[in-house]
Amino acid sequence: MSVSFTLRTRLCWDGAFRMGMKSLSIISTILVLACIAVGCGDKKSSAGEITDMDRDFMAMAINTASQSAMNGGGPFGAVIVKDGKVVALTSNSVTRDNDPTAHAEVTAIREACRVLGTYDLSGCILYSSCEPCPMCLGAIYWAHLDCVFHGGTRKDAAKAGFDDAFIYDEISVPTENRTVPFIPMMRNESMAPFRIWSSNDSKKEY
Repeated sequence: MSVSFTLRTRLCWDGAFRMGMKSLSIISTILVLACIAVGCGDKKSSAGEITDMDRDFMAMAINTASQSAMNGGGPFGAVIVKDGKVVALTSNSVTRDNDPTAHAEVTAIREACRVLGTYDLSGCILYSSCEPCPMCLGAIYWAHLDCVFHGGTRKDAAKAGFDDAFIYDEISVPTENRTVPFIPMMRNESMAPFRIWSSNDSKKEY
């Protein structure tokens, strides 16, 4: 086989490869453009689209928070909505009820569960006058809420004297170094309830 034939063959293959890559690039571009045209690219989720109804529900939460503040309660309000209807409208009642867990979001979750007769709030949306604290954040996930809209941020709350950042920071601190010490003990004995749970065929998972 001559050198010139080998060179010509290689050039032909190189040219075909470049042509193929160019065609592939064109096809890819067409597919991307088509995908964008039909809406399969980056798309704003329904949870991120703020509607007039969302604003109305948030206004209710903010008004409830203001009323609570005027009456000596905590300046926080929350609304839980299912299928466009309010199922819970509450404010922070920590000092009124002598209950440190009675934040607006938690009391709203409790009320919504009572009204709907369930511990699973899937399909519900929470509107909070302020970004939830870590405790409320945990409750939101346990309740399986679909989405959360909030007005103020944790920084706004801190300026008013409600510094949730401290608790957020504590979560990442080793348990033995937290401001409130967490001391593990009797781990082997504490496995008994889990074994009972695991072997109970009639348990109701949540």
